[in-house]
Amino acid sequence: MGILFRQPAIFQSFPHLIAAESTRHGGVSEPPYRSLNLGKSTGDDPDRVAENRRRFCVALGFETGQLAWSKQVHGTEIRLVTRPGGGEGFDALLSAERGVVLAVSVADCTPILVYDAKHKAVAAMHAGWRGTCGAVVGKTLLDMKRHFGTSGTDCYAYIGTCIDECSFEVGNEVAEAFDPSYKRWDAERQKFFVDLKKANAAQLLDFGVPAAQIEISAFSTVLHNADYFSHRKELGITGRMMAVIGIR
Repeated sequence: MGILFRQPAIFQSFPHLIAAESTRHGGVSEPPYRSLNLGKSTGDDPDRVAENRRRFCVALGFETGQLAWSKQVHGTEIRLVTRPGGGEGFDALLSAERGVVLAVSVADCTPILVYDAKHKAVAAMHAGWRGTCGAVVGKTLLDMKRHFGTSGTDCYAYIGTCIDECSFEVGNEVAEAFDPSYKRWDAERQKFFVDLKKANAAQLLDFGVPAAQIEISAFSTVLHNADYFSHRKELGITGRMMAVIGIR
C-alpha cells in the first residue's frame, strides 16, 4: 500500500499548519475508484468514500467534522469560511479560523494552497483551465488582502499535482484563452499544450509571493496515474484527490 498523502515541504517550518494532498492509496474503494477516493460526486459507494475521508483526516490529525468545502463549478467565486461544512458554487476557500480545514477536490485540475504566515490565514483553490484563465488565484489573494491584510511577501504557496503540460492537449478554443507564455504548439500533433502549473504560479508571483516561497508539485496525475486519479486518462470514471490546509 502506498502513502495516503504528501505534505508540501514549503509548509514544514509551520508545525501548527495542516497541509497535504491525498494520493489514491490507502483506502477501501474498489476499481475504478481504487482506493482512496475522497470524492462524493463520483459513482462510488458513499460509505466507502466516508471511510476514505475518515482515514485521510485521522492520518493528518484532525476529524472529518473539521472540513470545509464547496461543490466546485470551475469558476472563480470565493467563499470566506467561518465554520466547517459545505457550500456550493465556490472554487476557492479562505479562512483565519483555527481548527477549520479547507478542502478542494481534484482529478486533473490544479489545487493551490496558500498560507499567510503573518496574519495566520489560509486559502485553498481549485483551478482547471477556466478557473486559471479567470484568475481564481489572483482574485483569492486579493480577497485575502481585503479580509486579513495579506501581502505577497508573507505568503507561502503550494501548486499541487495536476495534469502536466506534456499531457494537457487542448483545442483552439481553450488555447486562445491562454497567454502565449503558458501554451506550446506541437507541430507533430497539430495541437496546443497548456501549462496550468506555470499559469497559476504566475498569479502568485504577480501578487508578490517570492519565488522561493512557492513549491510546485513534481508529480502529474497522468504520468503518475498509479498514484493519482486522472479524469482525462481514466476517461471520466475515476476517484478524486483532496488538497487541504488549515491551522490546528
